[in-house]
Amino acid sequence: MAANESRAIPRETQDTTPFHQPGQREFRAVLSEDLDWKPFPAFPPPARLALVVGQPADAGLYLIRVKVPGGVKLMPHRHPEDRIYTVISGVFYIGLGDEFDADKLQAYPPGAVITLPANTSHFHWAKSGEYVTQVTAIGPLGLEYLSPKDDPRNNNS
Repeated sequence: MAANESRAIPRETQDTTPFHQPGQREFRAVLSEDLDWKPFPAFPPPARLALVVGQPADAGLYLIRVKVPGGVKLMPHRHPEDRIYTVISGVFYIGLGDEFDADKLQAYPPGAVITLPANTSHFHWAKSGEYVTQVTAIGPLGLEYLSPKDDPRNNNS
């Protein structure tokens, strides 16, 4: 590209560029202190989810944050969508496989980015304390535990 050429998007393209939310064409910011942390039925009870962008139940881009207190495990499960995890705080331990195996856990510090292809069996453990990850994906969000006994949605107590 020559020094005098512009990198700007041509005006005719600007009006048709898709935005992160249907119909949203203005700047928007989400601050950490404004997140609304809620229980999520597919997570163990102490874990929380916060919606940042999009609607995970719908087709389309979504961005969520997941907060897991120290000691909590998410047993082997998989998601039908490709995911990108960004570690926001704490150390994120993730292992691949159909069975929970602490020896397979890999530790990722804040700032790490992990790509997880769809339908990859994996598990998490907040081994060294609370962690927060940010998940970016194209919905709808799905979460299937490999063993029904590990799925908190099956616990009637």
